[in-house]
Amino acid sequence: MSVVIGIDVGGSTTKIVGFRENEGGRELIAPQIVKANDPITSTYGAFGKFTDENAIAIKDIRRIMMTGVGSSYVKKDLYGLDCRRVEEFESIGKGGLYLSGLDRALVVSMGTGTAIVHASRTGGMEYLGGTGVGGGTLVGLSKLLVGAESIEHIIEYAAGGSLANIDLRIKDIAARDNTTGLLDELTAANFGNVSDTATKDDIALGIMNMVFETVGMVSIFASRHAGVRDIVLTGNLTRLPYCKQKFTEFNGMHYGVNFIMPEKSEFSTVIGSALLALS
Repeated sequence: MSVVIGIDVGGSTTKIVGFRENEGGRELIAPQIVKANDPITSTYGAFGKFTDENAIAIKDIRRIMMTGVGSSYVKKDLYGLDCRRVEEFESIGKGGLYLSGLDRALVVSMGTGTAIVHASRTGGMEYLGGTGVGGGTLVGLSKLLVGAESIEHIIEYAAGGSLANIDLRIKDIAARDNTTGLLDELTAANFGNVSDTATKDDIALGIMNMVFETVGMVSIFASRHAGVRDIVLTGNLTRLPYCKQKFTEFNGMHYGVNFIMPEKSEFSTVIGSALLALS
């Protein structure tokens, strides 16, 4: 038996996953996540915790695949093991296809910012770009406007909010006998109709809605450019309850795309990095 390990060192978290290889094939070892501000500390901490809890001996580890912006800080191989650094965009695409079971898709990684990759099992991975709007935007604006610094508190605030007190919607500016073909609930302007009575709950929901709408529309435009209908959502933001709600709404609109949020979507990139060792 041998094990390959993937480590994704991000701006605020480090994720780790492994695959056991044996005669019967490969087995995914449950991913883990460690929070730390220092990338070196979080890398070694994640590695130690992961190998200890899964009873993985150093001698059984064939290779470690590292990705993420923080991986550049790890200059030395871990414990003398074969460590290789792989492009984050390759890992994003590989993980998205693996989790979704698709052969071709647009894979959107929603982390601190948002990256978009056109992934194909036969054609490879193409980075299409992205947006600086993402989890960092959500946390930063919530801290400034609401005073909430943690995702948990932001979620609590947003759960009690109403977009009617924040956003300008089609129904707010169109006649009652709207014949534009646009759905009444579509956003015409984020934060374009802020009420004097808007609460912190309303503002938190408005920020969250703006982030997901921005990511959603950028992804739709990218899918049209790439000529692909399936869009796989990955990254930490997929853990937010509002994420599933918002992209379910997108699927119900007439954009001609299919947003997919697979199980373990927050670990997609690190799973992809480990899979690159098995390719």
